[in-house]
Amino acid sequence: MQPVHRPTAAPDRTDGRAVILGAGLAGLLAAAALAPRYDVTLIERDELPAEPDHRRGLPQGHHAHVLMSSGARIVDELLPGTTDAWIAAGAHRLGLPHGYVMLLPQGWLPRRPTGEYVISCSRALLDHVVRQRVLALPHVRLLDGTTAQGLIGDARRVTGVRTRETVLTCDLVVDATGRGSRLTHWLSELGVPEVTQQVVDSGLRYATRLFRAPAGDFPIVNIQADPARDRPGQTAALMPIEDGRWLVTLSGTRGGEPPAGEDEFVGFARAMRHPIVGDLIADAEPLGPVRVTNTTANRRRRYDRVRHWPDGLVALGDAVAAYNPVYGHGMSIAAKQALILRDRADQADRMDLGDRVDQAAITAAAAEGWGHAAGSDVRFPGVRGAVPSRADRLIWRYQHRLFRTALDRPGVAADLVRVFSLNAPPTRLFHPRTLLATARGPRTVPSAEPPFTDAERAVAALR
Repeated sequence: MQPVHRPTAAPDRTDGRAVILGAGLAGLLAAAALAPRYDVTLIERDELPAEPDHRRGLPQGHHAHVLMSSGARIVDELLPGTTDAWIAAGAHRLGLPHGYVMLLPQGWLPRRPTGEYVISCSRALLDHVVRQRVLALPHVRLLDGTTAQGLIGDARRVTGVRTRETVLTCDLVVDATGRGSRLTHWLSELGVPEVTQQVVDSGLRYATRLFRAPAGDFPIVNIQADPARDRPGQTAALMPIEDGRWLVTLSGTRGGEPPAGEDEFVGFARAMRHPIVGDLIADAEPLGPVRVTNTTANRRRRYDRVRHWPDGLVALGDAVAAYNPVYGHGMSIAAKQALILRDRADQADRMDLGDRVDQAAITAAAAEGWGHAAGSDVRFPGVRGAVPSRADRLIWRYQHRLFRTALDRPGVAADLVRVFSLNAPPTRLFHPRTLLATARGPRTVPSAEPPFTDAERAVAALR
C-alpha cells in the first residue's frame, strides 16, 4: 500500500472554502462531493494510519461492515474506480443474496441473483481506499490529530471552526463527526434552540473475532434474529475479508449479549437458531482477541425540526442519525447524503449552501435507515425509548408473511432485497404485485439446511 497523501495546503480557489469535521467515511465522501466547487479542509481528531488499520475514534470498526450496492454505486459516482480499487486491495464483491447463506426468521433465503451486491472487507480497508482517493484530489487537505472545539458565528450564520491551535474561517462547515458529535452543544452556544432527539436502544452488544479462512471462495453466512420470539435477538455473521481471513461478529440484544471471553465465543455462535457459524469456526485458527462494543443504540437528531437553522452549516452521517450497525445501512445512507450535498452544491451559489432546506433534505435521507433499524429493534424485549403501536403490529404481521413468501417467490425476494439494500423505497413492498403475491402466500416448505454449493462445502470441509 502507498502511504496516505497529505498535502500541506489547498491551492487558492474562487469558489469558496469548506471545513469538514471528521475524516471517516461520511466526511471523506462529503469532501469528494464538495471538492469540485470548494477548497476543502478535513479536520480529524485521530492521527490517521498510513496503512489500512483501526483507529481509536472508530471502535465499531473492528466489527462486521458491508457496503450495500446502493452506497457502492454512489461512491463510484463520486470517486470513479473505487470498487475496482477495493477489490484489487482484497475486498470481495458478493451478490445479494446470491453470495449469502442467510437464515431469515422464516427460513433460509434461496440464493438467486438480483443484480444487487455488497462489498465485504474490513472497515479499515474500506476507509483506507476511499481516504487515499479523496486526499489525492486537488483542493483537499487533511489536518489529522486536530480537534474541533466549537463553531464561529451566530444563530444566523456559521462562519468557521475553532480548534485548539487556530481558527479556520470558511463558507461552509460540515459536521461528520459521527455518534459523538457535539453539534447540538455548539448550536446551543450560538443561541440555536435545543435540538430534539429520538433514541431506540435494544441494548445490543457486538463481539467480533478474526479467523484464518480456508483457501477458496466462500459466501457471507448470516443468522438473523427472530423478533417474533419473546426472547433477546441474537445474530451471527461470518464474512470473508481481505488477506484470507474470516471476520465473525456475534450480537445479542439486552439480556442475550455475547460474552467477551474467547473460550465462550464458539459456544455462543453454536447456540444461535442454527449452529452453522459456530461449526465453521470451531476448528479455525483465531487471529486475535475478541473485540466487544456496546455503543449501538439508534439515535436520530431532528435537525429538520430546527426552525432557524444557521446558514453555512450541514450535518450528515451518524452525526444526524446513527443506527444499530447490525442492519448495515449507515455507510450507504452517508453516501446518499453526500450525493445530496454534491447536487445542492452544483445548484447553489457558494454562499447559499448549508441552509435549512439543505439540512432538511439530508436529514430526510436518514429516515429510510431509521425505519429499518429502529422499526425492527423496537420488537425486542427490554428495548428503551419506544413503544410499538397497533399499526406497527399490523405491519409486522404483513412483513412476516411477506418474508415467508419471498422464500419461494423470486419476484417478492427481489423486491425485498432491493428495499433492504436501499436501492428501492419501502413502498416497493406494498406494490400491488407484491401485495397479491403475499396474499397468496408461499407455495413450498423452506429448506431446513443452509444452501451451500458443493464447492463451498468442500472449501469449509462441510459434510
